[in-house]
Amino acid sequence: MLLTFDVGNTNILVGTYSNKKLKDHWRVSTDRRRTGDELGILLNSLFGFRDVSFKDIDAVAISSVVPELNLALFQMAEQYLGLKALTVGPGIKTGIGLRFDNPKEVGADRIVNAVAAYEVYGGPAIVVDFGTATTFDLISDQGDYLGGAIAPGIGISMEALFQRAAKLPRVELVAPPGIVGKNTVNSLQSGILFGFVGQVDGIVNRMQQEISKKASVIATGGLAKFIGSHSETIDKVDEFLTLEGLRLIYEKNK
Repeated sequence: MLLTFDVGNTNILVGTYSNKKLKDHWRVSTDRRRTGDELGILLNSLFGFRDVSFKDIDAVAISSVVPELNLALFQMAEQYLGLKALTVGPGIKTGIGLRFDNPKEVGADRIVNAVAAYEVYGGPAIVVDFGTATTFDLISDQGDYLGGAIAPGIGISMEALFQRAAKLPRVELVAPPGIVGKNTVNSLQSGILFGFVGQVDGIVNRMQQEISKKASVIATGGLAKFIGSHSETIDKVDEFLTLEGLRLIYEKNK
């Protein structure tokens, strides 16, 4: 069984694959102070609810944008699973070309998403990943990573608004009754939701103009389903695109 970790700045998405199929998945908060032992205990607790044992795991693949946690993850894999983790980074076979000024600057999660998008949906493709930042990545019809855009994520944007505007209350991120809010709460919900939907559709449409063929647009990340249900440009929501990309990269390197 393959154990995958998608380590983001806000959450860590953990998944197990059996016979190339996603079997179980968990989402936990990212804590940069966690040690290898703490990660091992956490993983054991998660496994306990799904009848999974450490002995079932025969490989580990990691995509991380939080360098502070990498050593703890390596230690956990070696001490608790007896395995050396495969990490997405320089020297790893991905099967895609990075048409970027400095390929080392491309985040591991964006590379993994590009691999999965091309393998699963073909090219050209645009991946919109809703995380701490909202990233937009363009993949050519030959499977090359062409670059993209990075915007502040919904969560940090909301937090900045509530911190700086003393009279605005914190609101739940849900769809309001309509675009025109009749009270402060609905007005905030409208501005946040449809403001980000407009951002997504605007950037995607501009990216579409950069290529000759229409690209498939795939949304992933924690808020992909919520934003995708209101977007005019998102074709497919795939919450586990990054985990699938990790599985594919593992297969290319094992």
